[in-house]
Amino acid sequence: MTTTQRLLDLAAAASAGHDEDLVLLLREASELYQQGFADLRERVADRCAGLSGQDLLAAVTAAGVPCDASQDREELIVLLALAEWEMTPAALAYSEMAEDLARRGVCLLPEE
Repeated sequence: MTTTQRLLDLAAAASAGHDEDLVLLLREASELYQQGFADLRERVADRCAGLSGQDLLAAVTAAGVPCDASQDREELIVLLALAEWEMTPAALAYSEMAEDLARRGVCLLPEE
C-alpha cells in the first residue's frame, strides 16, 4: 500500500472514529506524512544535484516560495521539496485530516 493510499484510508477512518482511536490515527498519519516528505526531499535533492546555486534559487522562486540568496543549498532544497510535497494527494489528505481533528479537539501536542 502506498503512503497516499494509507493516508487516504486513515482520513476516511478518522471521519468516523472516536476519542483515543483518533489520536492513534493522527499519530500514524503524521508519521506517514513525515516519511513521505523525507522521501520526496531526497528525490528533489537528487534531481537538483547538478544545479548551480543560482539555478536552484531560481527553481525555488519559480515554485512560488519566498527565498533569498543567503539561504544555503540544503535550505533551498527543503523549500522546493516542501512546495512540491504540499500539493501531493498524501499531504493534502493529511492536512485535511489534521484540520478536521483539530476542530474536534484532537491533536498530537499535549495541552499545557
